[in-house]
Amino acid sequence: MANMGLDRPIRYHGAMMVLLRRLFRGFFVLVALLSVVACALHISNSGDDPVPDPAPGSLRVATYNVHYIVVRRDTGPWSLGDWERRKAPLDEAFKTVDADVIGFQEMESFGGGHQSSENLTLTYLLDQNPGYAAAAVGDPSMFPSTQPILYRTARLTMLNQGWFFFSDTPDVIYSRTFNGSFPAFASWARFRETNGAEFLVMNVHFEYSSRSNRLLSAELVVERLQPFLDEGLPVILLGDLNARHGSQTQEILSRAGLEFAPVDGATYHFDRGINLFGAIDHIGATPPLTFPEPPAVLRRQFQGEWPTDHYPVLVDVSLPR
Repeated sequence: MANMGLDRPIRYHGAMMVLLRRLFRGFFVLVALLSVVACALHISNSGDDPVPDPAPGSLRVATYNVHYIVVRRDTGPWSLGDWERRKAPLDEAFKTVDADVIGFQEMESFGGGHQSSENLTLTYLLDQNPGYAAAAVGDPSMFPSTQPILYRTARLTMLNQGWFFFSDTPDVIYSRTFNGSFPAFASWARFRETNGAEFLVMNVHFEYSSRSNRLLSAELVVERLQPFLDEGLPVILLGDLNARHGSQTQEILSRAGLEFAPVDGATYHFDRGINLFGAIDHIGATPPLTFPEPPAVLRRQFQGEWPTDHYPVLVDVSLPR
């Protein structure tokens, strides 16, 4: 009888060891399966597109989220020191894209608050590329200037510009989004091409964390585009939608007549070249504008570095004559 009492903890211990071994085995199987899935997603969303030759009679348009700089931080990710590392690669990416019009998101030197007059990225790119000027910029106390639209001055003239926030009070600068999250907005500029054709470029950055905010933002964009469309002005919409191709966000925008270039694969890569899901950066246009060739995504390092955590997206747009 005494021996039976001693056997119980031994049997219990043995059963626990068997259970733990099974749990560990299951855990490692799960990790292996997740690794296989991640590898498959990475492969399916990868591939570096070549930079195409410009389509005849077209305008090259691009969008690029370049991530903000934390100016109060000397070292570490997105710090001033990190900006010194990535600014030359960013300029090389800009020159490689060679767009006539390019909309940027998160082009901000963030020091706290909203009204910093310093924009290191914008100043640097304009200094390095004298053939370009910036639209959708101004005094930060009156014009949010972290989503500039750079354009080739030999080909385009900027006629007007503006902004609105994705908010219940869209004309109140730096107003928070519909659910009280961080401010997000659209910038826009009206251009005239050398042949006299006019068009509007709207540059948007929808919130990543709230689907309801994205949907409400898309509805507001449609509302704000309508006066331009009623005028017969062609529209190019570009930016970081934080939504996939064919999403409800895009479906809402399609009510304005926007047709989106079908971007295959990832445009966000975690600043590591890791491509786990489809494009969230997009370019769309209304008739009579068309896309004569498919869009391109430059999934590559420049000067051996990732300039930012997104890839540049570009496409040629045929303008009316």
